[in-house]
Amino acid sequence: MSAIDEVRREVAAAQRELTRAGLVTWTAGNVSARVAGEDLVAIKPSGLRDDELTPEAMVVVDLHGNVVEGDLAPSSDTATHLYVYRSLDSVGAVTHTHSPYATAWAAQGLAIPCVLTAMADEFGGDIPIGPFARIGGEEIGVAIVETLAGSRSPAVLMRNHGVFTIGATARDALQAAVMCEDVARTVLLARTLGELTPLDPLDIDALHDRYQNVYGQPRAEGASAGKTP
Repeated sequence: MSAIDEVRREVAAAQRELTRAGLVTWTAGNVSARVAGEDLVAIKPSGLRDDELTPEAMVVVDLHGNVVEGDLAPSSDTATHLYVYRSLDSVGAVTHTHSPYATAWAAQGLAIPCVLTAMADEFGGDIPIGPFARIGGEEIGVAIVETLAGSRSPAVLMRNHGVFTIGATARDALQAAVMCEDVARTVLLARTLGELTPLDPLDIDALHDRYQNVYGQPRAEGASAGKTP
């Protein structure tokens, strides 16, 4: 299997998983991932349902949006994804969802405060809120990169829109999207019971370090530690 074929397979599988996890409905949301060693990205095509999301349907574009492989139009958020890739070399995959609990925070223009150990583990602090930007151009990508600057969070809430997550792989970006929705729900429920108390920054640092570097099974040399339950 070629590198392009492998990434297409990973993106198609991650896209279907967004639906199974309840993070998107109908044809909403999108996943993309870099092709290793190439300035290429595989991304979900625009407007397709899950039963149409085969690996072969995934569109391959260069970092400036030119279609390299595929017969379908790429996602309407392609320019957003590509701006992130051009700006952040460490990012290997991007997801976008309208998951209901996290998007409720985005609709209110609120960051999700770090009040849970699970948030410290996965996000290293608050999940930040970015400004509103219109769909279709690079504006959302610019806002994502600027909002995540200085943050350890792999997730960002875009005001009045939804959730974008980043990761080294499609699986990592997918995990961040799933975890973002999970903590968004829990923290929203906690707010109904009274005032929230954020974790101490020193505790957040210690929890994040343990989860990222110790938690989970040992990895092969050169692979990332932690992050796998």
